[in-house]
Amino acid sequence: MQISLVRAGLADAARTITLPDGVGALTSTGYVPDSVAEPHFFVAEAQHTYDRAMGRGLDEVEFTCRVLVGRQDDRTSQELIDLMLSGSGTGSLKAALEAARGAPGEYALGGAAHDLHVMRAQGPRWYEHAGTQYVGAELTVKVIGEGAT
Repeated sequence: MQISLVRAGLADAARTITLPDGVGALTSTGYVPDSVAEPHFFVAEAQHTYDRAMGRGLDEVEFTCRVLVGRQDDRTSQELIDLMLSGSGTGSLKAALEAARGAPGEYALGGAAHDLHVMRAQGPRWYEHAGTQYVGAELTVKVIGEGAT
């Protein structure tokens, strides 16, 4: 599993959500950005578990992904985060990310991994990024794939 391809695939999948009129489109990156164009989703830390199957057959990576929104006002920002943390719907990051699993029998993220699962989310809370305060949340995404590639 090539981690850079997985990161890019997660960012591409997140970008497909639809946000309310007036908010703008979600921007996303596979890595922690120097600056944020809000609302913004990015793939941050990764925890690797190697050799989940014999002969480098399977690795597992848990990615911490963050979504940050501006502080228009306390309620509006948190409602936007709530929308993105919903389990379903056009604004749901879980639904968008898991749609990138592909059809039955297909690899996930355009072939970059065997499968993925959005395990949990937490937020909203305050984040400081590059000296600016945002309202945000974290999602944990487990990705599995062949360890030998």
